Amino acid sequence: MSVWSRVREDLAAAKLRDPAARSSLEIALLYPGLHAVWAHRVWHRLWRRDLRFVARAGSQLTRWLTGIEIHPGATIGRRFFIDHGMGVVVGETAEVGDDVMLYHAVTLGGRTRDGGKRHPTLEDGVAVGAGAKILGPITIGAGTVVGANAVVTHDAPPDSVLVGVPAKPRRRLGNEDTRALLTAPEYHI
Repeated sequence: MSVWSRVREDLAAAKLRDPAARSSLEIALLYPGLHAVWAHRVWHRLWRRDLRFVARAGSQLTRWLTGIEIHPGATIGRRFFIDHGMGVVVGETAEVGDDVMLYHAVTLGGRTRDGGKRHPTLEDGVAVGAGAKILGPITIGAGTVVGANAVVTHDAPPDSVLVGVPAKPRRRLGNEDTRALLTAPEYHI
């Protein structure tokens, strides 16, 4: 897929997920979450080519400019969207699938100083509410919604809803819309 095709895909994903988005130009120029994702693609390529210091320096510059820290070693899927972004942290061994959405102050972090996989995996279609913390080498199943301020430290099955501290999963009902789940008062702490 060409760079321009990916950019168009990212812009379309932002329009789909953000009801406040008015135009592709506005999104391209004013959405720091998108800027962080675009920069990550550059830094991730350098990371994979063993230009690790340059990649880390670049990711720190991006963090300074956007308020979003994505480690260049993290693996990010297509159409990843970060809404309002400030304070988002994505750790080095995190894996993010396609069509994933994060709100501000989300942490995909580690719980150990040991080497190897220490950050979470978010499968396709996961949505994570503001302030949620997903910690450790766990897997969040496809189509799962993580409520605002939830603290997740265990695997979650696909199509579940995670709320609370510590977060407890429940099955998603067939008629529950992701956007509605993320904004419903009963899913906030």
